[in-house]
Amino acid sequence: MKILGIAGWSGSGKTALITRLLPALRARGLRVSTIKHAHHHFDIDKPGKDSYQHRAAGAYEVLISSAKRWALMHEHIDEPEAGLDDLVARLAPVDLVLVEGFKAGNHDKIEVFRHKNGTSLLAESDAAVIAVASQDTLPGFDRPVLPLDDAAAIADFIIKHCDLTAGEKP
Repeated sequence: MKILGIAGWSGSGKTALITRLLPALRARGLRVSTIKHAHHHFDIDKPGKDSYQHRAAGAYEVLISSAKRWALMHEHIDEPEAGLDDLVARLAPVDLVLVEGFKAGNHDKIEVFRHKNGTSLLAESDAAVIAVASQDTLPGFDRPVLPLDDAAAIADFIIKHCDLTAGEKP
């Protein structure tokens, strides 16, 4: 599976870009999964639900299944946080995995950048940033600058960079 990060500082528009890229990539016949890294505590389960009670009682993993979806919750009981490679290994095979977060990883990344946020470019110190998606001009920048609002152009760049073959529309 090909892995490509969508990286940037908080508030840069990473999630918005991914939500525009997913339909553009699917329209080209690609199967795409995502991994989102959270820097804070999160919970997809609710107190009082059976699955929550299973976890609270000490289950190592709880899998919830219905006719529409299934979800696996894994508790890090006396374990370090899972690395990106470990998480990718748990996914079903797809053409591409888009990763939001894990900006310190050594996987290829497209950086989402906005001057108005007052942050520096990650690309200045990260050789794994292969391009920047931005509405701003970046004079003298030595990597491709992609139009942040043009998901189709960014999807085309990803397909070419990752050497993916666009398939038939699903």
